[in-house]
Amino acid sequence: MIVTVTLNPSLDRTLEVESLDVGSVVRTSPPTLQAGGKGVNVTRALTANGVPSVAILPTGGAEGAELGRQLDEAGVATRLVPVSGRTRSNITIAESDGSVTKLNEPGEPLSALELSAISSAVATAVSTDDWVVISGSVPPEFTPEQMGALAGDVASLGANLAIDTSGDALVASLAARPRLIKPNRAELAEVTGRPLGSISEVIAAAKDVRDRGVELVLVSLGADGAVLVGSAGVLVGESRVPRPRSTVGAGDCFLAGFLSRFSVDEADVEGAMLEALAWGAAAASLPGTSVPGPDDIDHSHVQLVWQPDLDRPLVAS
Repeated sequence: MIVTVTLNPSLDRTLEVESLDVGSVVRTSPPTLQAGGKGVNVTRALTANGVPSVAILPTGGAEGAELGRQLDEAGVATRLVPVSGRTRSNITIAESDGSVTKLNEPGEPLSALELSAISSAVATAVSTDDWVVISGSVPPEFTPEQMGALAGDVASLGANLAIDTSGDALVASLAARPRLIKPNRAELAEVTGRPLGSISEVIAAAKDVRDRGVELVLVSLGADGAVLVGSAGVLVGESRVPRPRSTVGAGDCFLAGFLSRFSVDEADVEGAMLEALAWGAAAASLPGTSVPGPDDIDHSHVQLVWQPDLDRPLVAS
């Protein structure tokens, strides 16, 4: 079982436009309304592909009720923790050339009692050797110490811990020695305190993070593919998206694809990497925060690169 924990979920509204002309009246497509938040997206993607997963998340207000309804309608298993604050609502504007503008609300703080309820939900949902993914932004006033405590609690359950967050929350989670972290280029640069302009620099930074006790550092690089640094060595992968529509949630589907394979066969690291690339590319081809199903995933668009140009400059992000 793969359990996801999303501390700051959202109800995502996506609008498609020909181009975003700031300061003028812009005609949009009809809105697409979807349940959002990084962990929620991971569970949605896994569920769409027949992989058992349950999403644990706080919900409150009308937006929270609609988020829960969306997940229930999609057949996504959840453990919803009622909170007093309103679940945030985010807006994504996707242009025809693939450019994406996101307007994300900060969310509302969680009380100590609400955080305790989330921890209890995790403890009752998780069995030894399950995977637990803590991912996404954290709500206002949520401290690094609280993230460290939550990650430590998960690790103490005997679960395999995966982290996909950023900033102080990501740094604090490293004390729990997660098995896997999935930063993007900017997040890895922030953790290591240095710019990452090439694949070789990404690999060196990932190795530094591994020295802090992380087994697998899985770095998503968007159009530049991905890098995995683990005990078995380094893998570099590439993917191609023939018609990109929205990259929102693509990184979450990338992580879901990796765990869909790795959680059942840890020896097949190469297969897990290819699955990650294929799921991420498929998600980028879909509108809004849609997640790919089996018919959307095309493995012919991805490959491992055995002799990559390690010093090639990465695309600016």
